[in-house]
Amino acid sequence: MDRVKHFLQFKDFTRAEFDYLLERARWIKAEFKAYRKYWPLSDRTLVMIFEKASTRTRLSFEAGMQQLGGSAIYLNSRDSQLHRGESVEDAAQVISRMSDVVMIRTFEQVIIERFAANSRVPVINGLTNEYHPCQILADIFTFIEHRGPIQGRTVAWIGDSNNVCNTWLQAAEVLDFKVQVSTPPGYEVAAERAGLFGCEHFEQFADPMDAARGADLVTTDVWTSMGFEAENETRRSAFAAWQVDLEMMRVAHPQALFMHCLPVHRGEEVAAAVIDGPRSVVWDEAENRMHTQKALLEYLLLGRVDASGGAAPSPESSSSREMP
Repeated sequence: MDRVKHFLQFKDFTRAEFDYLLERARWIKAEFKAYRKYWPLSDRTLVMIFEKASTRTRLSFEAGMQQLGGSAIYLNSRDSQLHRGESVEDAAQVISRMSDVVMIRTFEQVIIERFAANSRVPVINGLTNEYHPCQILADIFTFIEHRGPIQGRTVAWIGDSNNVCNTWLQAAEVLDFKVQVSTPPGYEVAAERAGLFGCEHFEQFADPMDAARGADLVTTDVWTSMGFEAENETRRSAFAAWQVDLEMMRVAHPQALFMHCLPVHRGEEVAAAVIDGPRSVVWDEAENRMHTQKALLEYLLLGRVDASGGAAPSPESSSSREMP
């Protein structure tokens, strides 16, 4: 049997695969909006393992799997043997024998990599400290919906060089666009942690206004991510000049969009006038988590399907309940 395909980092897929996924997401979303039933994953089960709390990740995966005709099971680490010391490797062996695909939202990237190495079925990164590939897949789909192809465009990242920033940098290399990053001193991008191939699609700026200048998309995240709460006061002081406000949006491209992965702290990383303003697409962005993840689930379980939605798997399908 072929190696099981996982989605643990953005760079795990090729540009051709993302082109396919984005087109499938467009078709799947159109079917959803037209109330047309599409159940290619009937009798398939998604297990969702959460070590970090979530609103959008759980809802988008659970609703999306059900809309595709499958079922979703929620597992919190506190309610499973993982909380009592069962190894990640053992948990992967058991869980993957009873399901068809697994989504994990956890802390260190190495946890999900260990799970995937011992899983019989595809594993999806729902978020780790290092990466958030499902979020950026949705963000890019949202940009394309509003402004067309992202190739050759410029994205400005303002704020912390966190997991979302790292994933934007990987996406830029795979899909051929540029990311201009501005962080406070001491919070700069670490190329090794970001998993960068090179730096031709990335430029770092000391002044956030310079990073935003001419950008087609301005995006940010909270100043204090989950797991860094003890640094909250220090970060609020360090990041004070890195708020995305109306002045920053004015130096961006006149048609620039604003995105935020949510939840948001208005008055901290972004001014209310920006996130609630006419160039903000955060609600489309949030909804599109579901549509892009439906395309991802379909692809990981069935491989490529024909353009009209026929669910016959192609030879590249990588998911199976039967493995040696």
